[in-house]
Amino acid sequence: MVDILAENLSGKAVMSSDGTELGDLYNITMDLKSGELNDLLVSPHEQLSTDRLSFDVDEMGRLRVPVANVQAVKDYIVVAR
Repeated sequence: MVDILAENLSGKAVMSSDGTELGDLYNITMDLKSGELNDLLVSPHEQLSTDRLSFDVDEMGRLRVPVANVQAVKDYIVVAR
């Protein structure tokens, strides 16, 4: 797997594998003890209906996408729904 610096991911667009644009990457959560990455926090696009998605939503309305759902990181971060 190719190493990617976190600073290169900030603000990157996030898209589901079916082509739906979800929003922009806000942050990534991690377990401080193990160093394991947990979730991508995605600021959803205004027109996106978050209640139709299977992802949890935090108190600020951001999508919590499990890192295990990431399929590719190129022009977009592609995630499985």
